[in-house]
Amino acid sequence: MADHIPVLLSEVLALLRPRPAGRYLDATVGPGGHAEAILRASDPDGTLLGIDRDPEALARAEGRLARFGARVRLQHGRFEALEALAGAAAPFHGILFDLGTSSLQLDMPERGFAFARGGPLDMRMDRQQPGTAADLVMALTEQELADLIYRWGEERWARRIARAVVEAREREPIRTTTDLAEIVARTIPRRLWPRHIHPATRTFQALRIAVNEELTGLDTSLAAATDLLGPGGRVVVISFHSLEDRIVKRAWRSLEDAGRVRVLTKRPQTASEAEVQDNPRARSAKLRAAERTAGSP
Repeated sequence: MADHIPVLLSEVLALLRPRPAGRYLDATVGPGGHAEAILRASDPDGTLLGIDRDPEALARAEGRLARFGARVRLQHGRFEALEALAGAAAPFHGILFDLGTSSLQLDMPERGFAFARGGPLDMRMDRQQPGTAADLVMALTEQELADLIYRWGEERWARRIARAVVEAREREPIRTTTDLAEIVARTIPRRLWPRHIHPATRTFQALRIAVNEELTGLDTSLAAATDLLGPGGRVVVISFHSLEDRIVKRAWRSLEDAGRVRVLTKRPQTASEAEVQDNPRARSAKLRAAERTAGSP
């Protein structure tokens, strides 16, 4: 499997400004691409704490970052518990959130995040947790399924898709990614398929968010991250869909109104055409950042 390619890397480094003796927190370390660059930029003695809910991603990061020795520490957990997980290491000079799924998760058919190759309809970021996407697809009522797809996928065809899923599961269980993707593709009229993405993309997004409770506590986690910074420290957030980006934008606005941060990105930064060509995952990435003010409590 190819190395994880971190998105918006130059923009992240420009905003975080890693330096020797700096202390950094990667709240969603994944396979370690951003973390590796931060540690390189903070040679010879900058340190980094990496947190992730996915034990398989942490194992990959451990191998990638092993050469940095005691400068890096990795910990299993969710960013919703940021204060408990990272408070003892504060204050930090910079904190990074890279939201959504990683290329490691997307490229493993057995994880069930993508439909390009068939796999079990799983979608759990932490496979130690109960409840898969297949469980939701098979158990929710038609109304509950439609509401979920509309709320978390912003899918205009949510009701029609939910009806088709319920009818299909009455004939046989829906257990694989390709099973679900084919049902959705048949349901949406071909002439109305979205451009650039598979017609099942929004439905898969909705189920993934629901299975992992991805947006639960994101706003409070950003506020907690601010509290873990020293004066002048910065938080950088990369999001991949409008639901995440809206939460980040509102959180920064609220914290700025309270005098706790200065927003550094009035508009989100996005990937260049060259980066998108090299790494298509960067196409939907949006970066927002804020700096803790010197007088904030």
